[in-house]
Amino acid sequence: MRQLPDLGPRGEGWVLLQFALLPLVVLAGVLAGDAWGGALATATALVGLGLMGVGALLVGRGLLDLGRNLTPVPAPRDDAQLVESGSYASVRHPIYGGLIATALGWSLVMASPLALLLALVLAGFFELKSRREEAWLRERYEGYPAYMERTRRFFPGIY
Repeated sequence: MRQLPDLGPRGEGWVLLQFALLPLVVLAGVLAGDAWGGALATATALVGLGLMGVGALLVGRGLLDLGRNLTPVPAPRDDAQLVESGSYASVRHPIYGGLIATALGWSLVMASPLALLLALVLAGFFELKSRREEAWLRERYEGYPAYMERTRRFFPGIY
């Protein structure tokens, strides 16, 4: 695959796109929700709540585990260390995975096909953003390729 664009010296454009997509998922759930009813709505709402809970745990744990290495942009901070413990022992991008799970869960809770479609677009976006980020991480950390081999991208034991 050809190298993905930087979208700024440290990937600032990726962050702007992310902050445009996330509210669209929420808005679609509010404005275009309640597309199905009855038992299906109840079942998808329960699954959605579960996904939102798992997503919130992944995001929260990822933020805590990064600690002072946390940065909003995909390029690592100059003084950052590679984190391979906590949630990062199982997945390389728990925050992105958590946001994907939360967005999917929201679309199910709100019974919104449009929000579901946008959540899938968000998942594709995070796939691309994580690939760009990983190119920077491979350049920066000698051990990153081995870390990639032993950990999943977004969800422990799944992907």
